Amino acid sequence: MFKVEENRTIYIDSNGNILGEVTYPYISPKVVDVNHTFVDISLRGKGIANTLLTHAFNYFAKNNIKVKCSCSYAIKWLNNHKEYQKLLVDEVYDYDK
Repeated sequence: MFKVEENRTIYIDSNGNILGEVTYPYISPKVVDVNHTFVDISLRGKGIANTLLTHAFNYFAKNNIKVKCSCSYAIKWLNNHKEYQKLLVDEVYDYDK
């Protein structure tokens, strides 16, 4: 089950264990920094990180939250999800790295 919280989006198994997480602390009232993506080794390569970020960015869009990305995975993810780049704060990123 995926759950969006104020500062993170998590993937929880049926026992309540957190097996995936994207964290995004607020750096100002309406700006977050997506700074970490983690998926348990047993689930890597199964699209969990993609789904975590999709849930998080949908939450940002719905709540008019701007985004800074310091997580390298999230920056690479944005290369393939250009529809979310409009949520980025006005900073220069090299999304092709």
